Amino acid sequence: MDYSRKISERMWNLPDKGEVESRREQLFIDDIVQKAHIERAILEHLEGVRTVFDGGAGCGRFSIPLAKLGYKVTHFDISQPMLDKAQKLAKEAGVLENITFVKGALEDLSAYADRSFDLVLSFDAPVSYTYPNQNQVIGELVRIAKKRILLSVTSRLGALPYLANPLQKNQFILDPDSEDSFVQWCLQNRENAVRGFSFDRSAAEKLLAEGVMGGEQEIAEYERGGTPWCITYAFLPEELAEVLEAHGVRDVRLAGPGAYARTIPNELLRKLMGDPEQRADFLDFCYRYDSQPSVCGMGKDNLLAIGEIPAQDA
Repeated sequence: MDYSRKISERMWNLPDKGEVESRREQLFIDDIVQKAHIERAILEHLEGVRTVFDGGAGCGRFSIPLAKLGYKVTHFDISQPMLDKAQKLAKEAGVLENITFVKGALEDLSAYADRSFDLVLSFDAPVSYTYPNQNQVIGELVRIAKKRILLSVTSRLGALPYLANPLQKNQFILDPDSEDSFVQWCLQNRENAVRGFSFDRSAAEKLLAEGVMGGEQEIAEYERGGTPWCITYAFLPEELAEVLEAHGVRDVRLAGPGAYARTIPNELLRKLMGDPEQRADFLDFCYRYDSQPSVCGMGKDNLLAIGEIPAQDA
């Protein structure tokens, strides 16, 4: 088994992952923007769809709303804590009959026949965590799709600013008074992050050239019994489009959720989120702006791709 898969299994199966992941949109504005963009993209691409595969579905961020609309959804994830949380939320929503929960890794979709699902989804970059098998995984997701595919991967251009801005997550804190431990860690470590910062040009050049985040240090930490972040492959926009097209996907469109929001300071973002009318207008404009090809690579974390699966010849 590749280290990326082993590391992913250990990290995503931490006991608190279900609760932590289910609260993201309650804590961080970038997660609100990204979810709103993806929800709208899904709703605009449901023509002819009855069955959905959501790979790396987490706590049901998209699978549960789709089940509420009557679609038959296969909720596929590597994390048992997140599957447990998703099942609880699906039960509360009254949609258990529309969702099939499956524990598995995206590296192995052999249980599914070609063109098994009208719509295939995979969001929040689980494909990027399958390095060095990310291109083959995309091919497998395309293989089981009948009509179209929507997926998001880690954006190389979007990730690079993190190397020059250790405070980037602070920009998106929704409530500074939140008792959430990660929110408080971001706030309490702000000064230390500034004092300890220095720009590492070689690291930035390496990520820009190679796209790989992590490697030997993560493997060593895993072998010591630790739980490192997943080794991650970050895509360039034209690269992702080329991989999808090589696997037969047509009419590929790209977007960068969060590109507009990352230009706005925290005080103003929180003001926008606190006014329902402005919030709706802002998220609507973000969708339009972030869908422009010129900015697709500069989404906050993810690069979103939407593509059509050609009909089979009769």
